[in-house]
Amino acid sequence: MRRPPLLLLLIAHLGATVALQGAGADLYRIQCSACHGPEGKGIPGVFPPLAGSDFLRDHRTQALRAPMEGVQEPLTVNGVTYHAQMPGVALKDEQMVELFDFIFTAWDNRLPKTSLEEIRVARAGSHFPTFEQLVDSMCPRTLPAAPAGWNLRVALPLGFNPVRAIAHPDGRHVLLLAANGDVWQWDQAAAEPVRLFAGSDYVDAKLGGQACLGLAVDRERRLYVVCNQCDKTRVPVSNEVTIFRARPQADGAWSRPTPWLRTSYPFGVGPYNHGVSHIEQGPDGLLYVSSGARTDGNEPGQSDNYYKGGEVPLTATLWRLDPASDDPKVEIYARGLRNTFHFTWDREGRLLGVENGPDADAPEELNVIRQGAHYGFPYQFSDWDRKPYPHTPDAPAGSRFVRPIRNLGPDALGADGATSTFTPHSSPAAIVELGDDWPAPLGGQLIVARFGNLISASSGYDLLRLKVDHRTGTAETHTLIAPLGRPIALLRLPGHRLLIVEYTRGTTLGAGLSTPGRLLILEPK
Repeated sequence: MRRPPLLLLLIAHLGATVALQGAGADLYRIQCSACHGPEGKGIPGVFPPLAGSDFLRDHRTQALRAPMEGVQEPLTVNGVTYHAQMPGVALKDEQMVELFDFIFTAWDNRLPKTSLEEIRVARAGSHFPTFEQLVDSMCPRTLPAAPAGWNLRVALPLGFNPVRAIAHPDGRHVLLLAANGDVWQWDQAAAEPVRLFAGSDYVDAKLGGQACLGLAVDRERRLYVVCNQCDKTRVPVSNEVTIFRARPQADGAWSRPTPWLRTSYPFGVGPYNHGVSHIEQGPDGLLYVSSGARTDGNEPGQSDNYYKGGEVPLTATLWRLDPASDDPKVEIYARGLRNTFHFTWDREGRLLGVENGPDADAPEELNVIRQGAHYGFPYQFSDWDRKPYPHTPDAPAGSRFVRPIRNLGPDALGADGATSTFTPHSSPAAIVELGDDWPAPLGGQLIVARFGNLISASSGYDLLRLKVDHRTGTAETHTLIAPLGRPIALLRLPGHRLLIVEYTRGTTLGAGLSTPGRLLILEPK
């Protein structure tokens, strides 16, 4: 079964793949567009269309209940049967009215609008008769067990879904980024975070809805935010990339972020515009930036408004930029990286990145990223020697691809045992290295957070600890904590504490993506 990539979430729930207007349109963009498409066309053979859907017309009450309770059974829409599951969505009755009023009238649909009373009656007959019961079903009441000698606690419930977390230069605060561009600051002794910037104050809305996916502070204390915007006024539709920069002020605050780098490339096909995401300063003082693929595997897509030529030079790469420049130029550091959502440097200076794989059930990757190297995409995935799709292009003559670290287990393996590197669709989202001085069993190991899958069989939703042998290119992997509510970022804190950032609080596919996130701390007892 096909499924959207990790950041199906990041396209629908984090990002703005379409420039829509109104509350219902915004709710559709955030909650629905990754699966059902920015234009309501769905994904052929996977997720049904909403544009021109006979199911909406002939099974109205069942359609209304779908986001209230989720869908587990096959559905037939316009004569085609779809088997992909749908989680419930934590929207209140008033929001359901706005959402369905948009769906019922968008894309030439001509269905009667709904009402608050109709929504209430539909919910009362669903599996979760109240909004509160639905939310309770999504969020476990207890935390998972911590490893021996450690304690896991909730440090801060959030009212939004965090995308990134980094250390403030003062060593006391934590900076958080939401996909709409809001930047938050949390004092570890405070009960609430403080919003430093609203995305609406500095992101140009005329360029389209935004997906802000990268946050960094360099050694000169300059703050960076990486933002993608879908500009549908251009043909083909474009991904407008802006890296904003804010300068430190005398009082320790930052100036308002302003554009530092602007570039663009054709927006992705279907839900596959991973966008430009993680940004971090390397040991050489330069900034490294991950640019994900615009396709699942170089497919042309279905719409004439979107570029059908597959990947372009700026996508599926790692960029390098000079922070000393006021007019930075993109240098391509490495290629063939489908979606390296996070990377870090280990104590030996090796650049390690975790990558999300395709619909084709290939394992997710842990790569050692080297300058000038190619990591296979879209020609070769993981350690496969076979083509993942009929449309997979032949590799250019003389190509040499770097293979991922091979996982020897005992955990996070594929169906056939050892794999390169993690269980398919588990969506690794963050990686940190802990020093030898950290207490067992964490000391001297890599910690990887896996965001979790978006298909029926559960994988991810956990933290792994890895002992990597770089001489052999292999890793011993153990589950550290499971299950978690879609962990998306990790941050080392003083006192051998590890901050775990949950994007949402649901720990399974059925829990959905619509509950707010929270911050957890793992610390020695």
